[in-house]
Amino acid sequence: MRGIVPKIFAAWRRPRQVMRAILADGQREDRALATLLGAATILFIAQWPRLSREAHLNPEVPLEATMAITLFALLFLAPLLFYTLAAASHLVARAFGGRGRFYGARMALFWSLLATAPWVLFQGLIAGFVGPGAALSVVSLAVFAAFAVQWGACLRVAEFEDM
Repeated sequence: MRGIVPKIFAAWRRPRQVMRAILADGQREDRALATLLGAATILFIAQWPRLSREAHLNPEVPLEATMAITLFALLFLAPLLFYTLAAASHLVARAFGGRGRFYGARMALFWSLLATAPWVLFQGLIAGFVGPGAALSVVSLAVFAAFAVQWGACLRVAEFEDM
């Protein structure tokens, strides 16, 4: 299967099979970093409606300033957090009998972030157009659950299946 978009759609039907295919391509740190930065970029774009709403409701804080801060946080600081989280997940999995490698744990997390990105875009629209409230809470919970399911399935392949 070639291309990111078909893999994202396939990941919602067969997440473990897609993760096996990604890991079968071999250890490619450039691909891991590109996957993470692609996910971070989509997460940044998903924030635009919310940031626009906040700037409209509070004109004292310019939109450009909040966008710049969000860009810095998601493209420069968040990757450090995600690398740390992936390493921690590998160590926890190892404590429970995982046989994988740090690379597999990284790809499981990074791919899960990218596979969940379309749902995060929807969440961003709800945050921007509807604002805080029950709808945003329900959508946010659903997005988090979807991410957890993806990450769990991918981490299971990376840590507990013989590749």
